[in-house]
Amino acid sequence: MSIVKVVSEGLAHFSYFVANEGTAFVIDPRRDCDIYLDLARNAGVQITRIFETHRNEDYVVGSLELFERTGAEIFHGPGLEWGYGTTLSDDQRFRLGGTNLIAMHTPGHTEESMSYVLCDDSSGPDAVAIFTGDALFAGEVGRTDLLGRDHTERMAGALYDSIHKNILTLGDGVIVFPAHGAGSVCGSDISEREFTTVGIEKKSSPLLRLNRADFIDHKVQERLDRPPYFFRMESMNLSSRQAMTGLPDPRPLRPKKFAEARSSGAIIVDTRTPESFAGAHIEGSESIWMAGLAPYAGWLLPHDVPLLLVLDDPEHVETAVRTLIRMGYDNITGYLWGGMVQWCHDNMPFKTMRTASVGELKTKLDAKERVIVLDPRPFHEWVKVHLTEANNIFVGELEKNLAKVPKDRPIASMCSVGYRGSMAAAILERNGYDNVMNVLGGVSAWAAAGYPVVKGK
Repeated sequence: MSIVKVVSEGLAHFSYFVANEGTAFVIDPRRDCDIYLDLARNAGVQITRIFETHRNEDYVVGSLELFERTGAEIFHGPGLEWGYGTTLSDDQRFRLGGTNLIAMHTPGHTEESMSYVLCDDSSGPDAVAIFTGDALFAGEVGRTDLLGRDHTERMAGALYDSIHKNILTLGDGVIVFPAHGAGSVCGSDISEREFTTVGIEKKSSPLLRLNRADFIDHKVQERLDRPPYFFRMESMNLSSRQAMTGLPDPRPLRPKKFAEARSSGAIIVDTRTPESFAGAHIEGSESIWMAGLAPYAGWLLPHDVPLLLVLDDPEHVETAVRTLIRMGYDNITGYLWGGMVQWCHDNMPFKTMRTASVGELKTKLDAKERVIVLDPRPFHEWVKVHLTEANNIFVGELEKNLAKVPKDRPIASMCSVGYRGSMAAAILERNGYDNVMNVLGGVSAWAAAGYPVVKGK
């Protein structure tokens, strides 16, 4: 038997390919499903079944795409009106080559959440692994707020019971394969560990040492960001939508054609670094660096408008496309051929953005200049360390809170190092703020310089 973890970077999403004796199954496939076909081809096996742990909210599940390519049957948990596939019952069992897979209903993160217990003939009847979805991660458990604050207490209790009455009873040596790793918005503090076991979690996870009442109280008090695109993902993952037949193939557009496409209502997504964006960018562009597409595109980009890409290198097109389609952005119509170098070479209009060092900002603040320090990080980052003078408005919610940012004073956008500062500054620039600077190095450089900060928990 072989188990391959497939990592979708940015979203910190894990899917799994399990093969044994000529057959294979996939758990929580991603939408660009060619990787599972490659794995099956290389292993000489046929993918016969697809198992979902729950209706995911942070990405488009690729079950329908993989079904179209393989004909494999799709299974998912009870309690929802699925538009496709087969609904499982608790303790339903599957024979796959020399393995047994047992469906275990583990509600809490969502009502229909399933875990899958894996037994291998060569190891005897006991479980060797469990695929826990968003119920249990390395060092963390799943969020329980997705049904709304009115349901959080009930869902937290369900998750506690699922973990303690089901998952943790399997044995300390059982390997835990979660659906997400560190960086996912589906848990507040997921460990960087690549793998974990039931025993490791019982020993090391503070949450698993809480009693039921304290665990519920912790989850009720927990506050996690919920990007607006989650609702679209939940809807897409429940419906029998048309499967994507291949990756979008955005056209290389020379500057004038790019400008024409933009004038038709497309949004420009500039994926370069803050320093490059500051040096020259097309007016009105969104500044979302490449690695920031997964966590931030869903906050800033609508799904019903064509997207145009500005990249450092045309080889980055596929990375950007794969990231965006996993979040349901299919209308990626083109990218700027030759990048900003060609744009400037063709004498097309561009804008620059002011930048500042932390030393320059400190001088302005010490001189009592009327600079507003805008910290666009999520609250849970801001509360840990920030400038005394900082005003926290999360970049994903900045556009709807512009009334809190005066236009008659200089704005210093300052995140941890400068990436989200650039995002926020671009939003302000697009909305008519003409005295904005991005503080490069951010709070990290400020602290490294020995300047005072406020530290929280």
